[in-house]
Amino acid sequence: MENKVTKEIFNPINENIKKLESLFPEIVKDGQVDFEALKQELGQFEEVGKEKYELTWPGKTQAKQLANTDIVGKTLKYVPEDSKNPETTENLYIEGDNLEVLKLLRNSYYGKIKMIYIDPPYNTGNDFVYRDKFESDKDIINMLEGEINEIGERLVKNQKSSSYYHSNWLSMLYPRIKLARELLTDEGVIFISINDDEVVNLRKICDEIFGANNFIHVLKWKRKKQPSFLHGHVASVMEYIVIYAKDSNKLEKLSIETRSDGNTRVDNKSNSVSMRLIKKGIRVKLPKEVTIIKAGIYKNKTMETEYLNDVYIKDGRTINDFYAKARFRNEQQMIDKFVENDVLFITKNYGFRRDLLSEELEKRKSITDLLLDWGDNQDSDSEINELFPEGKPFDYPKPVKLIKNLIACVDTEEQYIMDFFSGSATTSQAVFELNAEDGLNRKFILVQLPEPCDEKSEAYKAGYKNICEIGKERIRRAGEKIKEEFKDKEGIEKLDVGFKVFRVADTNIRWNSEALKEGQITMEEATLKNKDLIDFNPGFTDIDVVYEIMLRHRDFPLTSKIEKLSNIGERTYIFADAIVVCLEEKVTDKIVDGIAAIEPKPIKVIFRDSAFDDDISLKLNTMNRLDAQLKKHNQGKEQSYRVEFI
Repeated sequence: MENKVTKEIFNPINENIKKLESLFPEIVKDGQVDFEALKQELGQFEEVGKEKYELTWPGKTQAKQLANTDIVGKTLKYVPEDSKNPETTENLYIEGDNLEVLKLLRNSYYGKIKMIYIDPPYNTGNDFVYRDKFESDKDIINMLEGEINEIGERLVKNQKSSSYYHSNWLSMLYPRIKLARELLTDEGVIFISINDDEVVNLRKICDEIFGANNFIHVLKWKRKKQPSFLHGHVASVMEYIVIYAKDSNKLEKLSIETRSDGNTRVDNKSNSVSMRLIKKGIRVKLPKEVTIIKAGIYKNKTMETEYLNDVYIKDGRTINDFYAKARFRNEQQMIDKFVENDVLFITKNYGFRRDLLSEELEKRKSITDLLLDWGDNQDSDSEINELFPEGKPFDYPKPVKLIKNLIACVDTEEQYIMDFFSGSATTSQAVFELNAEDGLNRKFILVQLPEPCDEKSEAYKAGYKNICEIGKERIRRAGEKIKEEFKDKEGIEKLDVGFKVFRVADTNIRWNSEALKEGQITMEEATLKNKDLIDFNPGFTDIDVVYEIMLRHRDFPLTSKIEKLSNIGERTYIFADAIVVCLEEKVTDKIVDGIAAIEPKPIKVIFRDSAFDDDISLKLNTMNRLDAQLKKHNQGKEQSYRVEFI
C-alpha cells in the first residue's frame, strides 16, 4: 500500500492512546483501549456514583469534543507582503481564530512552547467571546451564501443578561486552554490574566485540564495607580494572573533576579577562546534525524564553537567524548560537573548552554504574589502613545513591564513564547526588549483574530481596518525603536525584530482528487488543460502547498527554511534540509537523479500522484530508480527515507 500525505493535521485520540500505552502497555490491544484492563491496572476500584465534585455547565461535553476534533480543510497561508525579515526571523504572527490556529500548530509545535501568556476576554458583560458552533444548519448556510460576515459571526457579545452567560465563556475558553497545554514543553508554564468576574471558574477548568497539583499560584497585579470614581462598594485596582505548570515538579523557581552566573547561561561567552573536553552523554537539542555533528566551526547570533572531532548522537544524547573550542566561561572542572549533573546541552545552533544547578536554583529568590511595581494602565497608555503619536489605536493594552517580567521569571532563553489573544502585540515588544538587554534569542508566536475596528474608533480613522493591522504595525515600530535605543550595544544589529505572517485559509490541496469525485472536471479535461486542476484549489501557489505539507510533519517550525531546487526542476522544493516536495507535473529520470544526489540526504520525498498518470509501472520504476540512485550516492549503504504522494 503506497503512502499518502495525511489529510489530517493531528489526531489527538491516537496521541492519547499512545500516552496510555506508554504507561500501561497491556491495556492497548490492536490500537484499542481495553477499559476493563485499565480498571484492573488502577486497582479494580468500584465505579463511583454519578455525582462527584466538578465544575460543569451546559455545553461542557461539546467543548471537550471540540478540543479533540481534528481540523480539516484549513491551512496557514504565508503572507510575505506583511512579513518583516522573513528569511532570517524565527518569530510568527498568525491571523485567525485561535482555536483553529492552535489545532493547525499541533504538529509543528507539540511540546515545544516554554511559556504561554494570554489575556482572554474577562467576561464583564461587555466582552465579545468566540462563537465556536452554529445554532442551526441555517446559520451555516447563511455564512456559505455570504449573508453573515465570518469575522462578525465568530464574535458575539456575551451579556450578563444571557441565561448562558458563564457557560458561553467557559465553552469558549476550555478547548483553547486544553490545546495550549499540548503545546507546552514538559517544563512549560502558562500565565492567564483575569479579573474577579471569572477567576474562580478559570481555576476550576485549569485544575481539570492541568491537574490541581500543577497549580502554581495566583498573582495579584496592581493595574491602576488610583481607583475610578465610578466604583461600587469597594474600589478595585487589582487584577489576577493565574499560573499553571505542565508539570510542577519540572518547573524551576520563578525569579527575575540576576542569575549567579551572569545574565545568561551561555557557557561560551567569556573574553578568550579555550578548549574543553566534553564527556559523552550530554543532551542534544537537534532534530531526531541528526546523528552526527561534523568537526568544524559553527557560528550563530551569540556564539562561535569549533568542534575538533566528530560528535556522534543517539537518542538525543552524545555517545562519544569530544573536544571543543569556544569562549568558555567555566573551567574544565565545572564543565565536568555540569555533565555529571546533566545540565549541559548542545543547542540547535551547535553552541553550549546549561540549566542551573540545584544549588544555584536554591539561591534565587522567588517572585512574590503581590505585583506592585510591574507596570500599570498609565504605563501601557504611555507606551502605546509613544509608538503611535498620531493617535492611540488600541484601548487597554497590558504594560510591557508586566509581560517582560513574566517572561524573565521563567527560563525562556532561546525558547518560544506564545500569546494567542495577542491584541496590540505587547508580548512582542517585551520579547524584543529582553533579547536586546541580554543578547538572547527568545522567539514569539502571536495569534489574533482580525476583529474589525469600529468605524467610529481612532484606529479606523487612522487607517487600521482590524486589530491584526494594529498588532503588526506595533511589532514593526517597537522593533525599530528598540534597535535605536540599543544602537551602541555590541551585536544589536543581530537582534531579531522580524516576523513571518500567516493567515488561516482554506486548504490548497484537493485531497483524494475531490474535484474528480465531485464531477467538477474529468480526467481528460485536467490532462489536456493542467494537472493542477486535479490536485489544487484555485488561487494556490507552490509555496502555499509546501507550507501546508510542512504543517503535517512533526517538529518542523513554520520558520524552517524553504529552498527551491531550480537545478532539479522549476517546481521542486526542500524544507528544513530534510523534506523534498516535488510538485512537477511529470517526474523524469533527471528529476529523480537530482533528488538522489541531494546532500545531506532527505528523510522524505513527496510526489504528486497525478505526475504518474495512473501508470503503476511508471510509478514503480521511478521508485526503484530513486532507491538505486540513493544507494549509488551513498556508496552502496542503505539510505533510510520515505516516499509519499499527494
